[in-house]
Order: sequence, then C-alpha cells, then structure tokens
Amino acid sequence: MLKIGFALCGSYCTYGQILPEMQKMIDAGTEIIPIMSYESVATDTRFGTAEEHKKVIENMTGHSIIQTIVEAEPIGPKKLIDALVIAPCTGNTMAKLANGITDTPVLMAAKASLRNEIPVILALATNDALGLNLKNLGILLNTKNIYFVPLGQDEYKKKPNSMVAHMDLLLPTLQAALEGKQLQPVFQSYPSSKN
Repeated sequence: MLKIGFALCGSYCTYGQILPEMQKMIDAGTEIIPIMSYESVATDTRFGTAEEHKKVIENMTGHSIIQTIVEAEPIGPKKLIDALVIAPCTGNTMAKLANGITDTPVLMAAKASLRNEIPVILALATNDALGLNLKNLGILLNTKNIYFVPLGQDEYKKKPNSMVAHMDLLLPTLQAALEGKQLQPVFQSYPSSKN
C-alpha cells in the first residue's frame, strides 16, 4: 500500500478544499500519515479550531498527527513514506524550504523526503508568490524531486502577487510525481468570476 505523508501548514482558508482531497487519496487506497506545522496544530481561526481540524484529520487517516520535529525526524532513516504532500504550502514554508531551513515538523518531513529522493509535492497558497517569494518559487521549480500542484493567480485584481494551487489537481499531481513527472501546465488560470 502506498504511504503518503500529508503535511498541513497555516493557510487555514484552504482546509475546506484540502481535506476532501485527502479523503480522495484515502478512497484510492493510500495510507496517509498526517503532519502539521506548529502553527496549524495550535491555532484557532474563523475557519475552525485546531482541535476540530486535528480530530477530523486523525479520524480520516487513522493515525496520530506528527506535530514535532522529533516525531518527524524518523521519516528519513526509517523510510516511513513513499512521497510527501505539503498542502497547503504557505509562502513561509516555501521560503524556508528553498533556503534549507528546517525548523518545523513539516520542513523536517520535507528534508527527510529529499534525503530519501522521494517526491515532495507542494500545493502553494500564498499572497506573495509573485512578490518577495518569486525567487523561492523559481528555486523550487528547478529542484530535483519537488513537484507543484498546478497553480494560478486566485484574485489578481485585489491581490496581484497571490497564487493558490488548484487543490482538485492534488491527486493527479501526486500520481505524476510518483512517475517522476510534473503535471502540466504548472500555471493555470482561475475562472474570471473569482477575480
């Protein structure tokens, strides 16, 4: 059975889109090992409490959430997963990953996965993808074993630097990445009605 690490960061407004995609993976016969960043595992927002999110994720996956660097470290040496999905991947996490910083459970899982030369799939959700983070996006687009869920400008009039992954393409992106391929096109428009 395919084992996928599924890491969530703090773009809470996307959880409503991401959790159904996690369920699709489970329905397809994938075992999901959940991982959450320090902020996502502890922060209550208008999109739900941390405890609500944790309960839903643990019930869906049947696994306790990895929520510390110490818990995430064995992913590498024990080869616990076949691929890692980071969804949502915030601009903060993207920047740290591009610059080799490992200070959260999610980043430790990414480091461990890259060590093992397995796919790391990023489903970006950030207001500054086309701002200060553009250089980090460029670095990661050219990094071995990193794949992006196709993304686009979600609200180019109100937030011209913002980009969000098409979360409904998460499973096809994972399937392509497991074959060593990037799902194309990487940049896809959002319907004009959202803008």
